[in-house]
Amino acid sequence: MAFVRTVSGDIDPGAMGVTYAHDHIYCVPQLWKQKGDVDLLLDSPEASQAELELFAKAGGRTIYDATAIDYGRDVGVVKRIAEAAGVQVIATAGFNKAIMWPGTFAAKGATFANWIAAQSRRALADHVVAEVTEGMDGTDIRGGVVKFGTGYNTMTESEVKVLLAVLDAHKETGAPVHSHTELGTMALEQLDLLRQEGVDPARLTIAHLDRNPDRWLHRKVAETGAFFSFDGITRVKYYPEDVRTRCILDLVRWGHEDQVMVGGDIARRTMFASYGEGGLGMGFILEKWVPRFIEEAGEAGFDGKKLIRKFMVENPQRAFAFSG
Repeated sequence: MAFVRTVSGDIDPGAMGVTYAHDHIYCVPQLWKQKGDVDLLLDSPEASQAELELFAKAGGRTIYDATAIDYGRDVGVVKRIAEAAGVQVIATAGFNKAIMWPGTFAAKGATFANWIAAQSRRALADHVVAEVTEGMDGTDIRGGVVKFGTGYNTMTESEVKVLLAVLDAHKETGAPVHSHTELGTMALEQLDLLRQEGVDPARLTIAHLDRNPDRWLHRKVAETGAFFSFDGITRVKYYPEDVRTRCILDLVRWGHEDQVMVGGDIARRTMFASYGEGGLGMGFILEKWVPRFIEEAGEAGFDGKKLIRKFMVENPQRAFAFSG
């Protein structure tokens, strides 16, 4: 029987409800802490819980928290505030990307870079498997997704080793796979490695491809069966918001509406409404972006309400379910 693994236990996919497909809740990345970049430190349990409450009030039920260990994960805090807010959270096993690895891996007494370099592919896979089957961060809270990432138009030797180890962990556990792409680059190269390893691309969700709104690239990725996490909403520093809508509707026109999901990727204090910085917060997508998308989809001849249900309710039930 298919199931989704949350920080509070396994649930039926049908119990997920409205889902954000990529976000961050509470995290203290060691690299950004060492560099003194306070905006990237989501270190207030109270403020983060208030954000989850905004999400729930807006109609949200489940969030995939894409925070891996190298991005300052603390699943104990996340579980506590998620349960207090009445939100289901799926936690991340695995890793983010090499740019984060100069940060200190406190549990191992080394930088992530040095620790990863010293590990074999098998040892890294065992680490990720244990995060899924036993627990993370010294707890019995298990990961519900295995994750890897690559850099901006780069894929380092260590990132490839981690990627392959994460795919090994997927094969052993059946956990869904999530990938970070820096500004939407290297997606096809990631997919080449999935094929090489015999992993079905339909088990992978690729994040941040909306930061590279290349129609040809999106079509080629979609043809593999992989899921898209459109998670750059509000980032008008990259391009106007309607570009994302056009990318989504292109996928629908090409017959790939079953592969689209939506998230916020909120990872800065200035993006939250509850950290005192005046940000839009976790309720914004449901309260403001969804009505806008429905209107724009309708103007283009689509049933926007039906599409939103597909993107935020139905598709996550498949993307985040463990396989047999």
